[in-house]
Amino acid sequence: MNAVVFFIQQIAPGLYILIAVAMFLSWRSWSRARQGIRSTYFELERDIFRYRQANASTSLILLVELGLIVLGIQQVVAPTLSAEVRASEVVVAVDAPFRTPTPAPVDFNNSPIDVSGVQIGTQEGPIIQLTATPSPTPVGTILPNPPPVQGCDTANAVLQIPANGMLVFEPIPVVGSAFTDDFSFYRFEISGPSTNGNFVVLGDYSLPVDALSALGQFTPVFYLPGEYEFRLTVFNNLNELKAACTVNITVSRPIPTNTPLPTQSGAGSS
Repeated sequence: MNAVVFFIQQIAPGLYILIAVAMFLSWRSWSRARQGIRSTYFELERDIFRYRQANASTSLILLVELGLIVLGIQQVVAPTLSAEVRASEVVVAVDAPFRTPTPAPVDFNNSPIDVSGVQIGTQEGPIIQLTATPSPTPVGTILPNPPPVQGCDTANAVLQIPANGMLVFEPIPVVGSAFTDDFSFYRFEISGPSTNGNFVVLGDYSLPVDALSALGQFTPVFYLPGEYEFRLTVFNNLNELKAACTVNITVSRPIPTNTPLPTQSGAGSS
């Protein structure tokens, strides 16, 4: 369900355009039907035009309701879900001293080691070495030699997640900072195989974030596998671009997990 909501939020501008075109066509059909009612003198033709006018009016009402639904998802539902994701799933790394417990030193003079039960000898038979089973690539894997980041040189636009060169195959929180003087909004943009190499807007956010925290969420399931540029841009009240940060990510299909083989019960029993 969350994926559907964020998908509608991402394609909301396109939905508005389609709804506007459909409303224009319905309005034109309504106008033609109205003109037909005025110009004809035959009652049968008037009934046909009245039927068309009623259908056009119904279409206009449904299109207005659809537009309001999309607006509500974009402005209310999606930001609410993003806030819940920030509160429940995001863990931001904080620099802190790393301390490990140190065991107390052993006084070998007062506590000698008893080696009477230790038997030292040669091991008979071949040595069996276990080969570790490769584990699937986890979220957060950084691929080697990614292209350099672009921007990201001020605290006004910083991306911590996704990191440059990150492999992404499931929804991830976007973590960083986005703020400026006379702040208006910040947005996510992406460019890659699914966008024909052009940057498209994923979403706009109207609240500044002046410290490393959750900025939103990125869902890669809607994009073809390949290399993408993920960009964070920050704008002021004059709609001027004040800061930007672009990192390189690789989108892939979800990586399958190992499925344990079922245990055969009763093996070897008679």
